[in-house]
Amino acid sequence: MIDVRSYFKNKEKNKDNNSEKVIHANYLEKIKSHKFTVFYRGALVLILAVAIVVAVMIYWKNKIYTQSVVVSSIDVESSPNRSMESFAGNILTYSKDGASSIDIKGNAVWNETFEMQNPMVDICRNVAAIGDYNGRNIYIVSTDRILGQIVTTKPIRSFCVAANGVVAVVLDDSDVTLIYLYNTEGEELVHFRTTMKDSGYPFKVSISPNGKLVCVTYLFVDSGALKSSVAFYNFGEVGQNNTDNYVSGYDYQNVVVGYTHFLDDKNMFAVSDDRIMFFSGAEKPVSTATSLINEDVQQIYYGKEYVGLIFNSLDSDSRYRLDVYNKSGQLIQTIKFNLEYSDIVFAEDRIIIYNESECQIFNMSGVEKYAGAFEKSVYAMLPTSTSYKYILVTQDSIDTIELK
Repeated sequence: MIDVRSYFKNKEKNKDNNSEKVIHANYLEKIKSHKFTVFYRGALVLILAVAIVVAVMIYWKNKIYTQSVVVSSIDVESSPNRSMESFAGNILTYSKDGASSIDIKGNAVWNETFEMQNPMVDICRNVAAIGDYNGRNIYIVSTDRILGQIVTTKPIRSFCVAANGVVAVVLDDSDVTLIYLYNTEGEELVHFRTTMKDSGYPFKVSISPNGKLVCVTYLFVDSGALKSSVAFYNFGEVGQNNTDNYVSGYDYQNVVVGYTHFLDDKNMFAVSDDRIMFFSGAEKPVSTATSLINEDVQQIYYGKEYVGLIFNSLDSDSRYRLDVYNKSGQLIQTIKFNLEYSDIVFAEDRIIIYNESECQIFNMSGVEKYAGAFEKSVYAMLPTSTSYKYILVTQDSIDTIELK
């Protein structure tokens, strides 16, 4: 027999329980929906923020400037007959009578007097070597002080400096050519002899920033044919196990390898009259890329990441062509221009082409960011960490300009 009263009571109770379950389920659904809403809103805000940042970056990357404004100017004493070089944020000036380091405020950081007939300079980061071709003295300096002096016993033919102050020097001794490595105290670290008969004439010497690797290019005649050799010497632990510290090398027939340079401690490039070669390796460099050249290279420029070769343009609408390679040896950009340049500077993703009266600035995409004339004759144009701000060194002032 069914208890009607109990039946309806239980039915009502179940109804209430079901209602609570429905309310609970609806509540959970609302929480879930709210969480998704918050998530989607957050994701949308993040996407919009990223899009804004990317848009701003693209804008600044491709922004074209139409004028320059001098925002500050500092008077400096005139330095006639002096050459100037960009020197890790400072300015290195030198002549036959001496050298000095000047900061961008015009203050002399140090000054050194000497007498040289043919002063030469090599710079690696914030260290420079100043020597006299066919003389016997080399001064090693940094941006903030004089580090030391090298006095050789034979005439100096060429030299290069590492960022730690080690200097590789080629000395002439009649039929024998000597290559020495010196420290900042002028002490000999190591040397080796080369002769035309055994290895050829050392045409060019380069040293890595850490002073470990030395590259020497030799020129010699083999069976009546001209040959160049690119040789690498390691003066670290690895090289000690090899004869004369020789670790690797490459021969090139019927060419003259006239230029070499280390971009960093493991990447370097070399240029001959028919090709550009790239090498890589912190201990035993190997050839990584070669590009043949069928035109005469007019000038060679480089930065931390890039190498630029200047050619006379074959097009009627431009006078020069700049081929830009990355340090892997890939041709990444070609820029054509008409400006009679005195210098070309690679600064991060910018290429600065200038002479004493005007300049052009390109980005690595080949976009011309700015072209304009200077108000005064400019000896040097120095980039800053800000892409629209530059330092101009003139005969009597150091000016800071901003592009607008």
